[in-house]
Amino acid sequence: MAMPLRQSIRVGTYLFEQKMRKRDKFPLIVELEPLFACNLKCEGCGKIQHPAGVLKQRMPVAQAVGAVLESGAPMVSIAGGEPLMHPQIDEIVRQLVARRKYVFLCTNAMLLRKKLEKFTPSRYFAFAVHIDGMRERHDESVAKEGVFDEAVAAIKEAKRRGFRVTTNSTFFNTDTPQTIIEVLNFLNDDLQVDEMMLSPAYAYEKAPDQEHFLGVEQTRELFKKAFAGGNRGRWRLNHSPLFLDFLEGKADFPCTAWAIPNYSLFGWQRPCYLMSDGYVPTYRQLIEETDWEKYGRGKDPRCANCMAHCGYEPTAVLATMGSLKESLRAARETVAGNRD
Repeated sequence: MAMPLRQSIRVGTYLFEQKMRKRDKFPLIVELEPLFACNLKCEGCGKIQHPAGVLKQRMPVAQAVGAVLESGAPMVSIAGGEPLMHPQIDEIVRQLVARRKYVFLCTNAMLLRKKLEKFTPSRYFAFAVHIDGMRERHDESVAKEGVFDEAVAAIKEAKRRGFRVTTNSTFFNTDTPQTIIEVLNFLNDDLQVDEMMLSPAYAYEKAPDQEHFLGVEQTRELFKKAFAGGNRGRWRLNHSPLFLDFLEGKADFPCTAWAIPNYSLFGWQRPCYLMSDGYVPTYRQLIEETDWEKYGRGKDPRCANCMAHCGYEPTAVLATMGSLKESLRAARETVAGNRD
């Protein structure tokens, strides 16, 4: 796991504290959506399907920061929509970083070079640029030519200025092991991004394209072949070893969507950012008033093909913490990743 050592220790300490307090449900990372508006129309996203009035809304800084503090999570992923379209996104980041939250600002990078001067490099902050494939594949997925080239230029400039840059890549049933290998080799070796996150596409109900999402067996076969030949150990992947086992079918877990809760303009979304069964105003209500047992593969038909990070990475992390063998394995990979 390529997570920086300091961050890994911070998260490990946090998890140990939850265990000592005998808390069975707690957030690992909050997915914060301070707006739904975006400057692209990606085939696998349904956020911009909201009414025009909703797309014009921007979450106040105090509300965004307050939600994260209410949850107590050590990490925050700021998404949307396109967060860089929020006029006060830099202030949201600044206040969260000031409170020593690890912040990942997810972006398609179309505005990144123009907005870089509004941010300050910090070990608590990273840009998470969405890259779904090489030039033709990526531009097709976002329905606009030139986006890949702009994202690459923005990543290079951000790294030149001293920012940590991570990437997030979503893969569909139109992908092959080779297309995955090509883009991850490019990100890892050519662009030398700090970390890479992988996501098998899930059938998000509002997404315009409903034909190209992966099933469970397709996902396992795809990643098993992509990880072969030592690739998995060579790439700087921002995932626990057990989650990577999960992706290629070596392990299976129940969903723990409560560990990566979503907070948006509507409030805390249940059960996760991919499914919308209502909203509540407080994190405590989300945890205490949601019937978590009814969600997950084998329980809710909407979850049948889901292997998304938001549901299964935290399960893998908790399983790692509960096993000395897996804890040592994760520690070795963290140390190796930081040494590289």
